[in-house]
Amino acid sequence: MTKQTAFWDDLARDLEDPEFLREYVVESMRIATIDQVVNAIDDAREAAGLSKAELARAIQKEPATIRRLLSSDNSNPTLGTLAEVAAALGLRITVEPIPKAERGQITQPLLEGRAADPKKLARHLDKLRTSKAKVPA
Repeated sequence: MTKQTAFWDDLARDLEDPEFLREYVVESMRIATIDQVVNAIDDAREAAGLSKAELARAIQKEPATIRRLLSSDNSNPTLGTLAEVAAALGLRITVEPIPKAERGQITQPLLEGRAADPKKLARHLDKLRTSKAKVPA
């Protein structure tokens, strides 16, 4: 058994605990969502030809605020900050439904506290968290 296989087996066992499963799903979705929004904002900033300092001045924030938002691996911005930065770039933060094909993998485990296939759930959430997919314009 490889180290990687052991990891997925252990995680699948941990996901059988309803409390752990819910926390893992919620945290995975939080990370994926924040990464997606921050990446879209940074792409828009670059497309607009703005430096991080120029963007900070546009919303009357310290440049360090924007540097942390766009450069930190563990950024946890408020929705208000994201909305303010997005507006300065001509964007709006919106909420959209999870695609129907994914709802069974994400929503059902949250509601039921269990997953039909914990290993499949773990791999799906890992893919969401580590994806660098760009948001459509």
